Amino acid sequence: MLVLRMTRHGAKKRPYYHIVVADSRCPRDGRFIEKVGAYNPMLPKEDPKRVTLVAERITHWIKNGAQPSERVARFLHAAKLGPKVEYRESPKKSAPRAKTQERMKVEAELAKKAAEAAAAEAPAA
Repeated sequence: MLVLRMTRHGAKKRPYYHIVVADSRCPRDGRFIEKVGAYNPMLPKEDPKRVTLVAERITHWIKNGAQPSERVARFLHAAKLGPKVEYRESPKKSAPRAKTQERMKVEAELAKKAAEAAAAEAPAA
């Protein structure tokens, strides 16, 4: 399967990415078919050189079945070359455990009752 993805270049702590068409079985920075753009995260977001795309070649590869990675799909949507990408939800791993969630609910209810009681006492005083 062909994919549009980024390969990392640049020095340590100074990343620079090439947007390439590659076989999905190849390693991230390994062999690729064609370079179709670049991404420089060190530039400010307003800079037009931050993301450069070769629109003609990208549309060609998408028509031939290449699937963009999530990050590349966001770049394509911003350049009006692809549909809007739905963000992935954060993984369940990062959510608090069940007991912690239950405790948080109980604490929220107690805080709500305390706020109601304080509001009820304030006008009487």
